[in-house]
Amino acid sequence: MSSSKMANQIDPTVVFGFTNLPDNRQREPLRIVRGKGVFIFDEHGKDYIEGASSFYCTSLEFSEEELIEAAVKQMRELPFYVTATHRSVPVVEELAARLAAMAPPNMRNAKVAFAATGSEANDALLKFLWYHNNASGKPKRKKVIARLGSYHGGTIATASLTGWVKYHAGFDLPIAGILHTEQPDYAHMAEPGESEPDFADRMIGLLRQLIEREDPETIGAFFAEPVSVSAALALPPATYWDKLTALLAEYEIRLFDDEVVTGFARTGNMFGCETYGFAPDCMTVAKALTSAYQPLSAVIMSEEFYEGLERGSAEAGMFSHAGTYHGHPVPAAVALRTLELMEERDILGHVRAIAPHFEAALRALEDHPLVSGSRAVGLAGAVDLASPSTESGTLGADVAARCDANGLFIRPSGDTIVMAPPLIITTSEIDEMFRRFRLALDDSLEGTPK
Repeated sequence: MSSSKMANQIDPTVVFGFTNLPDNRQREPLRIVRGKGVFIFDEHGKDYIEGASSFYCTSLEFSEEELIEAAVKQMRELPFYVTATHRSVPVVEELAARLAAMAPPNMRNAKVAFAATGSEANDALLKFLWYHNNASGKPKRKKVIARLGSYHGGTIATASLTGWVKYHAGFDLPIAGILHTEQPDYAHMAEPGESEPDFADRMIGLLRQLIEREDPETIGAFFAEPVSVSAALALPPATYWDKLTALLAEYEIRLFDDEVVTGFARTGNMFGCETYGFAPDCMTVAKALTSAYQPLSAVIMSEEFYEGLERGSAEAGMFSHAGTYHGHPVPAAVALRTLELMEERDILGHVRAIAPHFEAALRALEDHPLVSGSRAVGLAGAVDLASPSTESGTLGADVAARCDANGLFIRPSGDTIVMAPPLIITTSEIDEMFRRFRLALDDSLEGTPK
C-alpha cells in the first residue's frame, strides 16, 4: 500500500462498474452469496427482494434448476465450439430459428446474429448498418439518432448512443455521427395543460428539426427502446410511436428496436414493440433471453436488411465479423430452455394477470408524503419522489439506501425509484415488496439513520 493511502483503507482488486471508485476504498461491498425465487441473500444471511431483477434481467427466478440442468447437459455434450467459418452447433441453430419465429410479422424470415451482451448486440447492429449502407449505395447514411436518457450499452459506440452526459464524461464520448433527441417523457416534460398527443407532436417536431438540420440523406437509423426504463420509466405518450414511425418512413430512416430490457414479457407482451404497436427493421435482445444465467444477446434482422450484409460479403469475399463467444453452445442451451419454460409455465399470461395488482400497489403509494406520482407498464413501475426539505436529485439515493436497509433492492434514477421484479413474482411477494418500500419511505421521511 502506498504511503498516500490510509492504513485502514480497503484496497479492492475488483473494479466496480457504476460506482464512484474512491468509495471502494472506504467501505466493503455488499457480498451476495445465493438466491432463491425473488430473494437474494448476503454473506450474513440477510434476505432482500430483488425488486429490479438485478439490472432488469433475472426474469424467471434465482436458482431455477431447469436452467442449471440445461447448462450442465450442454457442458457435458459440447462445452464450447465457435459458430463461424461455416461451422455451427445444433443448439445455436435451434435457438436462432426460435427467435426468428418470434420476431414481429414484418420481420418474416428474420436472420439472427449472436453476441454476448446487450452492449455488443447494439454495437454490432450499428456496425451492420454501416456495412449494409456501404453495400447498398447509401454510403452517406451513417449518422444515427438516439434519445436523451436512454441506455444502449457500455462500448465506445453504444455508450455514445446512451443519452446520458454522466456516461460520456471523461471518455471523450460521444463519437462523431451519434445524435440525440428528446426522450418522450410526458410525466416530467409536458407543459402545463399539454395533452399527450400535443406533447407527442412537440417531440416529433423537435426530431424533425434535428433531421433537417443534419441532412436527412446522412441519417441511417433511429435507435430506441419501446419504453425507456433507464430514463426513469419514461412511458411514451399516446400517438408518439405512430407519429415517430411515420416520420422515419418519410425520411427513409431505419428503426432499430432495443429490446434488451423490454423483451420477453416485461411489458405484458413478448416484446415491447408489440405493446406499443410499431414494426422495427431490426431488434436487439439480451438479459431475460437466458434469465441472465449465461451471457448471451442477439441481433434479429429483417431479411431485407440482412440481404445488404450478403451483398457486402459478396463484394468483400467474407463477412468479417465474428466473436469467439458469439453463438456459444452453453448460453444457447440455457436460452432455449428459458424460452421453453416461459411457454410451458405461461409466464406471459402470469405477467398479464398479476400486472394490475402490481400497478395498484404502486398507485397506493401516492398517499405517502414523499410520493408525487407513479406509473407502470406490465411488470415495470416507477415512483416519483418529492420533498420540500430535501435537495432535488438526492431523495432517490436516500430512499434507495433505506430500501437496502429494509431488505429491498430497487434502481434509483434521480428522484425516481424504478421497480421491475422477476416475472414469476406472486401477489403476496408484491405485497411484501411494497411493505418494505413503504418502510424505506417512512424512514426517509422521519430521517431515521441509515
